[in-house]
Amino acid sequence: MIDLTALAGFALVALGMVLTPGPNMIYLISRSVCQGPVAGLISLGGVTLGFVVYMLCAAFGITALVFAVPYAYDALRFAGAAYLLYLAWQTLRPGGQAPFQVRALPRDGLRRLFLMGLATNLLNPKIAILYLSLLPHFIDPQNGSVLTQSIVLGSVQIAVSVTVNALIAIGAGSIAGFLAERPVWLAVQRWLMGTVLAGLAVRMAVDESR
Repeated sequence: MIDLTALAGFALVALGMVLTPGPNMIYLISRSVCQGPVAGLISLGGVTLGFVVYMLCAAFGITALVFAVPYAYDALRFAGAAYLLYLAWQTLRPGGQAPFQVRALPRDGLRRLFLMGLATNLLNPKIAILYLSLLPHFIDPQNGSVLTQSIVLGSVQIAVSVTVNALIAIGAGSIAGFLAERPVWLAVQRWLMGTVLAGLAVRMAVDESR
């Protein structure tokens, strides 16, 4: 079974990732501000289903890769480190996207809200790369089934993401207004997350324990 320390570490990484600006966060905030928290939560249901689809695909894919390709963990480890460095740059670069930037959206019915949330997530390649690059770093074949460990870790990521995004959707209007009046908070958030992502990338690249 997965070591509790590794599980806690992965949960912290998942928390950092969900707080990093991306299409899902911006869509949910915009939907909640334009149509209310309930619409944001329904959209989050679609986003969650997208997470489940990607997580299961990655879990089965990683399991097959580990048994089929020698040194697969090393390849995924370096790919993951490179991807995290890319995310760090996207967060820190001049003119980087603000996480609470609101877009005007039309009012949609419940079914369309759910499907739009699902489409927003499924069309976001960041999610697939996230699973494929991060999961192997926290999986140890000596601790049992690779597939089971992948699913457990993926479920932790989904739980963290749903919890944080639900809180954001409920308080989107207040949060967006607060940050719009205090741009220094946005700058601190960007630099903090960029530094964390870059540090994790370096750690992944130099970790030879697997």
